[in-house]
Order: sequence, then C-alpha cells, then structure tokens
Amino acid sequence: MNHLQHYIYMNNAATSYPKPDCVKAAVSAAIENLPGAANRGGLTDFNVFDEVRKKLAALMNIDVPDQIALGANATWGLNLAIFGVSFAKGDTVVTTKIEHNSVLRPLYKLEQSGLIKVVYVDCDSYGRIDTRAFAAAVRQYQPRLTVFSHASNVTGAVNNAKELCQLAQDQGSWVLVDCSQSLGWIKVDVKDIGADMIAFTGHKYLLGPQGTGGLYVSPAVHLKPHLVGGTGIHSDLAEMPEEMPIHLEAGTGNEPSFAGLLAALDWACDHPIDRAAQGRKLESVKTTLRQLGVRMIDPPGPCTPVVSFNIDGMTPEAVADLMLGSYDIICRHGLHCAPKIFDCLNEPSGTVRISLSRFTTEDEIAELLQAVADIKEAGRGV
Repeated sequence: MNHLQHYIYMNNAATSYPKPDCVKAAVSAAIENLPGAANRGGLTDFNVFDEVRKKLAALMNIDVPDQIALGANATWGLNLAIFGVSFAKGDTVVTTKIEHNSVLRPLYKLEQSGLIKVVYVDCDSYGRIDTRAFAAAVRQYQPRLTVFSHASNVTGAVNNAKELCQLAQDQGSWVLVDCSQSLGWIKVDVKDIGADMIAFTGHKYLLGPQGTGGLYVSPAVHLKPHLVGGTGIHSDLAEMPEEMPIHLEAGTGNEPSFAGLLAALDWACDHPIDRAAQGRKLESVKTTLRQLGVRMIDPPGPCTPVVSFNIDGMTPEAVADLMLGSYDIICRHGLHCAPKIFDCLNEPSGTVRISLSRFTTEDEIAELLQAVADIKEAGRGV
C-alpha cells in the first residue's frame, strides 16, 4: 500500500506528482541496465539524450534538435544563458519583477561585479508583465539581453511571449524566455514565439523526474560555455568544442532521469491534455474561492493551473500549516522564489499557492475547498 495515498498533493508548480507509471519503470530500468553510450563508450548505439532532444524539438517546433542542450534543470539552463552572453562593461539587461530567483540571482551577481546594469519591469496586480512598461524599457535602454518568464509561478498568468520577444528584438536585444511554468501545459512554439533562447525544466508539467531540464539556443546565438569539462569526444582540445550541444554540455549526464523524461514525453504524446476538463477544474477552484471571500489573485486571460490566495487575519504560513497538519493537503506558502513580484501584488508576506495537475481529481478539489472554508471560518472566530 502506498503510504502517501492519504495526502492530497497541490504543489505541481514546484514538482509534478504523481508521474505516469512508465516514468518510474524507465528510471528503474536505466539504473538496472548497463550505462549507455553518450560519447563515452557503451554496448548500444541508443543515446537517450539524443532521443529526448528529438522529442523536445518536435514538441517545441525546433528544426535542429542539437540546438537543445540538456542538463539538471531550468536553473542550469538559465545560468548557462545569462553567464554565457559576452557582455561588455556597462551593458544593460532588461528583466521583470515576476522572475524566479534562478534569473534574479545570476543577474544580481553580474550587476554586483560591475559588469551590467539590470532594469526590472513591473507587472500588473495579477502578475502579468506590463507590456507598455516593457516596451518603454527596451526602447530606453536597448538591452544586450532581455529575460522574462512565459508564465508566473506565483499567479499562473501567461504572458504574450511573441509580442514581448518582438518588442525586445526590435531594439537589437537577445531574448531569453523562461518556460519552466509553461512547457508541457501550454503550447511553446519556438518559431512562433521567436525567442533566441528558451530555458525549461522536465520535472513540472512535462511530468519527468527531477534532474532534467535544458536550454534551447538559436543557431544565430553563440554563448560562452559557463561549465567546462569532459565531453567524451574531442578530448584533445583545451577548450570546449564549438559544436552544439556539447559546447554547453560538460560532464556526464543524468541518464536515468532522462530515460524517465523520454518515457514521459512519449506518454504525453499518447495522452494529450483534455484542456476543457482542466479548464473546468481550475475554474471550479477559483469560483469557490471567490465565493468564500478569500483574497485571491485572479488573472484574466490565459493561465496555468496555479492559484494564489490569502485569508484575512492569517499568515500564508499558518494557512499552509493547517492545510497540511489538519487536512493532509500539500501546498506552498511564502514568496515562491519570486520575491519582486509581491511589490506589485500588494501581498508583502507572500501567498498560499495551490497548483493542480492533469491527475488532480474532483474529489481532491472538493476536499481542498472544504479545508479552505473551514480554515477561513476558524480564523474568523479567533
């Protein structure tokens, strides 16, 4: 018997759970079998990393799979992109207040070194990037690099990535889009969006294991390798080989986890998301939270299955602790690794965040909403 069955998991924006059974089987098989080739010798010609690249290229409408470098997570990809740009002293980077610390901290480090200036564009009160402010910033500063998230991990608000990319590129900027919260849930078409680089993770809505992620780099963009080391081929070179993807892939890859991601990508092709059903589930949560009168951040327009809220008179931590301790519901509270967005949301202490998956059931949603109702009622009597 699964000892986790009594928990209700509502933290899929952090890491998806459960995974399809085939993912667990693929990881187990990769651990039990002899290691594959991956440029380092093996018994077969099968290269799980190349197969994952092909699947991701088809998913994102990328012509050349080798332009996708694979690594540990989206943070890995974002760091490769940000530290890989050949900045000149005094260059500007435009980013936004919705960003995750995996963008904010690398940029802060470069700014503290005196190399670049970072400009932060506001979002609206729903967590969606302010397009007018964004357009004004890229016109004024003509940045070397522009970085923004496709969707907010705090509110679920999806941005118009195509429009934002065009605005920045019109000013001569390279554009890096963080698709950690979108890939696998909504369409991410590289040709349509027009981004120069896209960072992504495998363990959220792609339903793969932790330890998977990557970075797509346009053939027109050349990055300096941020990590250097073994590549399995061209070992006589003092520097990293120029060819992609090994130009950005130093060291031994996480073969078992990428075997799991490959299985997840295959599974998703055979089991497309029922978007109407998922939309109904999300709206049922929001409708009831509105009726309960909690302070919910309720963005209009396209959203991922993320909802942030607070209960008057209670801290986000207290609400989340009660959800877990009294109702066995796992959610997230606090600043969600995106501290600057809360200046725009008027929620300085953060929020309680729930995030659904395609596996979230109607019964689980009903229990969640009953728990919120109980906690709000109990809080009123305190």
